[in-house]
Amino acid sequence: MFVLNGAYFGIWASRIPAMSDALRLSHETLGLALLFLAAGAVCSFPITGRLVDRFGAYGITLVVGVLYALSLILLGMAGGFAFLCFALFLFGACHGSMDVAMNAWGAEVDRDYKKAAMSSFHAMWSLGAGLGALSGFAAVQAQMSVLVHFLVAAVIVAVLTLAVARIGWASQRSDLSRGKVFAFPTGVLVLVGLTAFCGAMGEGAVADWSAIYLRDSIGAAESVSTLGYAVFSVAMVAVRFVGGWVIGALGPVLAARLGGAFATAGALAVVVGSTPSTALAGLGLMGVGYAVVMPLAFTRAANDPHVPQGQGIASVATLGYGGLLIGPPVIGFLAHLASLRLALAVLVPLAIVIVLLAGALRPRAQ
Repeated sequence: MFVLNGAYFGIWASRIPAMSDALRLSHETLGLALLFLAAGAVCSFPITGRLVDRFGAYGITLVVGVLYALSLILLGMAGGFAFLCFALFLFGACHGSMDVAMNAWGAEVDRDYKKAAMSSFHAMWSLGAGLGALSGFAAVQAQMSVLVHFLVAAVIVAVLTLAVARIGWASQRSDLSRGKVFAFPTGVLVLVGLTAFCGAMGEGAVADWSAIYLRDSIGAAESVSTLGYAVFSVAMVAVRFVGGWVIGALGPVLAARLGGAFATAGALAVVVGSTPSTALAGLGLMGVGYAVVMPLAFTRAANDPHVPQGQGIASVATLGYGGLLIGPPVIGFLAHLASLRLALAVLVPLAIVIVLLAGALRPRAQ
């Protein structure tokens, strides 16, 4: 299910330039459209957290996985700005719901295995995102329309992943008397959420703007520009596959601080460099840096001693994936006011904040 979620997001991200050109969207208008994607996700977080606590993460994850496939196909049908905004809202809602549900399921497995498995699950998300982005490269080379690409990819990914994911897992259910309908982090989870926000904003900016940045600001060919997110995702998945070992050896705090340092260096390379190779190298460093941030944040949230699992994850997701989804439209508005290069420069101080707030990821006793 992590592969499914990542793949659909990577598929969408890889065809943003094509959709932007087809609908003749400026950076500002594209940023406004992306705001609807963010709105859909943020609206879905508290609702899905509540559903997960009541019905269990396993079943909710499978149901949302099917709806997510349908939303990708609908997105490919967008022929105007209004329909695009509507489709992005639904796509964002499915994406956000999947994030909450699958991370809750992953946290259950993490606890059952009694080792840091969450990083490996997020590695599969990154693998899916990379494969999704590469499918965009193949679709451009084959001169495939966005709708045909989304339709074929949605069906293939859904069939392969949903068939494997049906394992009959017995998900836990929580006491809803302690939960709140709208989940917003409190106490130390605020700092956990802010750490996740900084990492997720970088991930979102790379997903939605790296292709356009490489093409318009760096001057890369369109086929090369589609590789930006793929490079980022490959670097991220490589680190996440060994993330459990890294976290076990260094501890969550030091692992997060090193991640923030790598992300800072990568963001600097992207905004200072002037060649496609330099920008791609910077995107790779950013992938290395952001790799452990979200797994650590969700693990910490799922094991908070004061709130139910679904509510804890939903609360951190409100800030964390709020950054993933709100970040891109913010970048778009800043690009309209200045330039896309300067807009992406905001990722540098945000990466530094990860270093400063990493202490919040230290586990608390139950």
